[in-house]
Amino acid sequence: MKKLKIFISSVQNEFADERVELASYFRNDPLLGSFFEPFIFEEVPANTHSPGKVYLTEVKESDIYIGLLGKAYGYVDEMGVSPTEREYDQAKSEHIPRWIFIKDMVAADRYPNELALIRKIEQDVSRKKFSTFDSLKKEVYRSAVLFLKQTGKIESRDFDDSLHPSAGIESLDETKIKEFIILAKGKRNFPLKETASIEQVLKHLRMTRDGKLVNSALLAFAPDPQLFFPSATIKCANFHGIQVQKPIPDYKEFGGTVFEVADEAVNFVLSKISYQQVPGKRAIRLKPFMRFQGL
Repeated sequence: MKKLKIFISSVQNEFADERVELASYFRNDPLLGSFFEPFIFEEVPANTHSPGKVYLTEVKESDIYIGLLGKAYGYVDEMGVSPTEREYDQAKSEHIPRWIFIKDMVAADRYPNELALIRKIEQDVSRKKFSTFDSLKKEVYRSAVLFLKQTGKIESRDFDDSLHPSAGIESLDETKIKEFIILAKGKRNFPLKETASIEQVLKHLRMTRDGKLVNSALLAFAPDPQLFFPSATIKCANFHGIQVQKPIPDYKEFGGTVFEVADEAVNFVLSKISYQQVPGKRAIRLKPFMRFQGL
């Protein structure tokens, strides 16, 4: 599946960190990374073309335009227009969806021509404000998910029940499925036999739809689910006492299937708990002597 190209536009110096971090966020997020590929000018190798020509060519070839607006307007060309405004105008002329995010600040702190650009854009499209990179990420994520739903690329379902765009049954580990059947039959009277086909098991567990895998199938039975969902891990930290400190005395990140990471996390917790016999009583009580924190 070809990914949608997102052109990230802004005054480079003002949003240097946000541009790089936003591009990284798109590539590393399990959902966004499956559908989008960001473009920032900083990653373009040196060539003989003028920056202005490269900017506008990349905008034309993009599927979505993201504009970050703040205090500065940026340097201007002989016509008194900045690259950011040129890029916006190009996206508008190409009828490319435009997602605009404005840094929250007092209007008087903005350059006059930046204020004029914001007012111009507000006549065309809606925009969202942000104050920190975390708030920017949230707004970008909402816009991206809404776009994917509106264009029919994802369904309005929970993540684990959503169809994966490319993985097939060959992406699953048959041994893990057989082991699951044995365990489930013993503990939950699972109705299917070990001889059942993978398709039958997945259909019974509602892990397929329209012949395609849903994400839960990969989380449960892929040899390495983190290849599909890098953030599908459990992070555990143990602190001495009740104060959070760095460096963390004991930190572990567990990967694997949902069953494996759950077992690893439980084992981590139990390894940090001491058992104490209460004098004069038969009962055994747990005495936590270290703090556990799931990150």
